[in-house]
Amino acid sequence: MRIRIVDAFTDRPFAGNPAGVLILDTGPFPDDTWLQRVAREVNLSETAFAHPLAPGGEADWALRWFTPATEVDMCGHATLATAHVLHTAGLATGTIRFAARCGVLGATAHDDGGLTLDFPTSSLTPVAIPDGVPAALGAAPVSVHDTASHIGDLLVELADERTVRELTPDIRSLEALSRRGVVVTAAAEDPDRGYDFVSRGFFPGVGIDEDPVTGSAHTALAPFWSARLGRDELTGLQGSGRTGLVRTSLRGSRTLLTGHAVTVIDGELLAAP
Repeated sequence: MRIRIVDAFTDRPFAGNPAGVLILDTGPFPDDTWLQRVAREVNLSETAFAHPLAPGGEADWALRWFTPATEVDMCGHATLATAHVLHTAGLATGTIRFAARCGVLGATAHDDGGLTLDFPTSSLTPVAIPDGVPAALGAAPVSVHDTASHIGDLLVELADERTVRELTPDIRSLEALSRRGVVVTAAAEDPDRGYDFVSRGFFPGVGIDEDPVTGSAHTALAPFWSARLGRDELTGLQGSGRTGLVRTSLRGSRTLLTGHAVTVIDGELLAAP
């Protein structure tokens, strides 16, 4: 069984967010225990598994995502990585429709090698600053919002880009604060550098201390920053050690996420289901 490692939301190797991708010949999916063991063996923030669906339905491929610890409802970078593999392997053209736990997601390829994901826009509910957040982050929040149930993050606005970049949170304390994780964000210090806002994402609740680039979080970051900056087309920089750029386009109930991807490893998985 062929397995690939793809760096997503970057146009160069060893940046962005790496994802494992396994394209299965047919459905249904193998046993959940086997899927989880593969994800644990790959040991990246997400491993994606996809198989083709019968023609004529609302989607073309079934798609699931697993962290080393659990299955998740939505993942942006591993969806981008899967679409990249399907296109580069000649298994799909144009727009791909994926059936996932969070609904049908689209992925459209562009002539420049980029891909645009069509994801549901997250709701944002302002909340009082929860007890423990300032101490866990080591920084004072400006505002805090809950995100939609299929994301399950706390979105925390901080004072400035420098605070986001230099943050050294207590990861274990963050684990108890949300269902999935905590995303911190601030406006770009200098938009002339090519991005409008910066973020970082910490997801110890699903086995990921810090995620390099989180596409799904940008379905909440897009409406958050579009409302503040007055524009529907934005670019976000996730300021992890690897960094990555996500171009966002707010379309009401849908958010478009655009980025590139690069395959860095192409091998064979010998442990069949």
